[in-house]
Amino acid sequence: MVVEYPDVDGSNSSQKETLPASQDTISRSNSGCVASTMGDPCISCTTFNILAPIYKRLDKENQSIRESGFRAFWQSRNQKILDWLLYERSSIICLQEFWVGNEELVHKYQERLGDAGYDTFKLARTNNRGDGLLTAIHKDYLRVLNYSELLFNDFGDRVAQLLHVQSVLPFPQSRKGEIKQEILIVNTHLLFPHDSSLSVVRLHQVYKILQYLEIYQRENQLDHVPVILCGDWNGSKRGHVYKFLRSQGFVSSYDIAHQYTDSDADAHKWVSHRNHRGNICGVDFIWLRNPNKSRKSLKTSWTAAVFGIIKNQLQKALLAENDAFAFLKADNHDDFITYSAFCEALRQVNLTGLSYGLSFQQTKDLWTQADIDGNGVLDYDEFKRIWNSTWSEQTEENLDPEDSEESIEEETVGFAVKNATIFPREAEKGMWPENYSLSDHAAVTVVFTSMKIHCSQPLQ
Repeated sequence: MVVEYPDVDGSNSSQKETLPASQDTISRSNSGCVASTMGDPCISCTTFNILAPIYKRLDKENQSIRESGFRAFWQSRNQKILDWLLYERSSIICLQEFWVGNEELVHKYQERLGDAGYDTFKLARTNNRGDGLLTAIHKDYLRVLNYSELLFNDFGDRVAQLLHVQSVLPFPQSRKGEIKQEILIVNTHLLFPHDSSLSVVRLHQVYKILQYLEIYQRENQLDHVPVILCGDWNGSKRGHVYKFLRSQGFVSSYDIAHQYTDSDADAHKWVSHRNHRGNICGVDFIWLRNPNKSRKSLKTSWTAAVFGIIKNQLQKALLAENDAFAFLKADNHDDFITYSAFCEALRQVNLTGLSYGLSFQQTKDLWTQADIDGNGVLDYDEFKRIWNSTWSEQTEENLDPEDSEESIEEETVGFAVKNATIFPREAEKGMWPENYSLSDHAAVTVVFTSMKIHCSQPLQ
């Protein structure tokens, strides 16, 4: 058996692009924030699922043969991955499927990254799954203030890392004097959607991350701090997780850099993964959220996303709107849906009744949100609001802070996306090169430049 790996050196690895000269720009967002780019200094971030050797198949005919059984193979491949990472020298490196169960490999990454100036943090998945996460922060650019680990303790043994960091270099442009920018960084790897019913699990994993972030920001008075979410999200731009994060004020940094929209036309402009089924898709994201007070409440967004999953499951059963209403009200001859019928319908589409499905309390919360008049049943108008998601569009959180009669202006520092690339570069054109074998994922790298943000916040 011969396994060839492409050389990764300055000639055929991802080349640093010459970035355009920075220019001060001013823009106003819907949140009432005026933003102006500050130019240098920049920080860069790379996210990369490096395919743990315990999962890499070496023989299509005998899929039980894994790379982990061939030391020379996984050593060579990971040596090349490290060569590439150190060539890129991103300020932030977020790796998924890092083989934490192999001490030799762990030592190699910690040694080489440490010698290059990085602080490293590793986290194994629960129940000894063998792989996990590695986040590396370059000490020349950022200082780690706090590190937290999130163990989901649910189906899939998934985990996440939260790092609270501060820029080493101050930004003297602030009228309050020098500011050392703080950033919250998350590295995670969501469950693979082997079954459509697992969409709820993946959505709940993201909900837990955002809930933890919300609590951490509130307890540490960090509402003014930008958030970067990195990882393998195991879902595309057309999925529920993507829409949920967008509703929470996050933007896909790569898409912003290339001016791609959320439309179906732009959904497949780039890819980052060829899965075990041979399908290629874009699932690796570096999400950015600048300080913004106008997003919907987390619970409202989550509820809307779950209703979207319910609608999707009903549509897969070839149920149109009228048919879905009839399905949900079951044998009830009256023109409304009862709570018991609602619960039974969710069970039939595999969203409850399973160890990883919606809990009793989550189901009850959904019902409470749907039963707008609180009379204990859903009539057809209430059902239509769920089906069309119009019930969640007008919320207090969507109001522009400038509409408030009294407000105060706050100044903080966020990020503008300066540049973004994918390695191998063919993936940027929606193609997957056959000679690429560093991983079954591509690496996404984003360059951020600092941005002053002046926000008008309502007086409390």
